[in-house]
Order: sequence, then C-alpha cells, then structure tokens
Amino acid sequence: MESAQIFDVRGQVCIVTGGAGGIGLACGEAMAENGARVILTDIDSARLASVVERLRGKNLDVQGVNMDVSTRSTVAGVFDQVIANVGRIDVVFANAGVDVGEGFIAKDGSRSVEGALENITDQHWNKYIGINLGGVLHTLQESAKHMKRQCSGKIIITTSIASRINVGAVGTSYFAAKAAAAHLMRQAALELARFNIQVNAIAPGAFATNIANGHVRDPEVRRLLEASNPQHRVADPDEIKGLALLLASGASSFITGSEIVIDGGALLGIAE
Repeated sequence: MESAQIFDVRGQVCIVTGGAGGIGLACGEAMAENGARVILTDIDSARLASVVERLRGKNLDVQGVNMDVSTRSTVAGVFDQVIANVGRIDVVFANAGVDVGEGFIAKDGSRSVEGALENITDQHWNKYIGINLGGVLHTLQESAKHMKRQCSGKIIITTSIASRINVGAVGTSYFAAKAAAAHLMRQAALELARFNIQVNAIAPGAFATNIANGHVRDPEVRRLLEASNPQHRVADPDEIKGLALLLASGASSFITGSEIVIDGGALLGIAE
C-alpha cells in the first residue's frame, strides 16, 4: 500500500478543540490540507473567526464554532450539531488547555508566595482542573457517544511532557491535569478498543505557541529552553502536523493507549 493511501484522511470529519492557534490549529490544518472536513472550536471567537477566514481563503473545508470545553452541555451541543449536519465524527483532537500561572518558583528565580502549595485556592484549582482535565473528559465522553454508534473513530489528546516531569516555574495544577489526562487516555483506550476506536495522546515539549501569553517567545525563556534541549531549539507548531496525521489516519490502526512524546529530546536530559 502506498503512503498516500495509508495516511489518507480525505472526507473525514474532524473536530479540534482549542483550534484557534498553536498546536490545535496545526492539527486542524494538517487534516484540512489533506482533504478532511474540519470543525475548529475555541473559546476565543475573534481569533477563531480570523483563522477560519484565512484557511477558507486557501480553499480548505473549515468551519469555526465557539465552545467552552469546561462545560459538558456546551461540548455536547456542538458535537450533536455536527452529527445533525454531516452525520458522523471520525477524528477528534482534544487539545484545548490553558496556562495556570507561575508555580512555586517565580520568573526571577525567587520562591513564589502565590504559587506555593499551601496557597493554591480552591477557585484556582477547580478552574484550571476544570479546563485542562475536565475539558478532556467532556470531549472524550461526547466523542465516545457518537463514535461507538459508528464503531470507528480516532481521538487524540494533547497532554504534555509535564505529564512525566515536574518544573518549579509552572503551576502545580498543570502537572496534575496533564498526568491525569494521560492516564484518562489510557483508560478510554482500554474501554473503547472493542468499538474500533483508537485513543492516543501527543505530549509536546517546548513549542512556540500563544500559551502563557506566548512566554516561549520571550528571549530569556527561549534561551533557557534551547539550552536545556539536545537540539538547542524550540519547535514550530507546524512540526506537530506529521504526528497528528499519523494518529488521525489509518497508519495508526494498531496504535492505541500511547502517549507519544514530541519534545526534541528534552526528556532525555542535557546533552552537553
């Protein structure tokens, strides 16, 4: 079989959460550029509208829908509407997530009072776990509901290398949410395997996106990230496209329950 057939996603119906920028947008673009029908969802309606206009200008089959993943009824409404309009959902990228603020180490290297473990408020915890983990659960639930009926589907969750390591400068709830999302993915993969639904995760390292107000683009932050990476660089979101297409296509028919790291070797440690 030729690679064009193995990676063929033409005509597939794909939903992307957090699709107005960064990794979510790159995943949506990879699908649309290869002939899929893509529904980008995001809570940022203005940015979403701009992205959709740009992609439609390239004659790509893309729609935009405003959606807050932290509320299951909102997610359910969007998924139900897609089913009503086109009759099926083939691929879902559960990508939406937000930065949670600084951890117990402040940007200047000092100990942060606000980010200290004992000072994490219930409001903060519930808000960010609700988005970064609850949003994944809601997306998985609605995906499963519809994909089980058609006995097929691909669900790809964006976790992070934060599911495997800890860093003092990043808020505690982020690590808890990403580690839990990775384990939730494995449990969902186990449950949904009998329905021919593959569930996997992409665990990015440092990518130049808008998360945390685009902090990776800060020259000092970027320098530190590059110094600690064996490739001495951060990635462009477009570098996620190949992996996204692999996990969304027939090429991954025997891959499920896997969290695939794409970090330039950052988890390996410092090379020099």
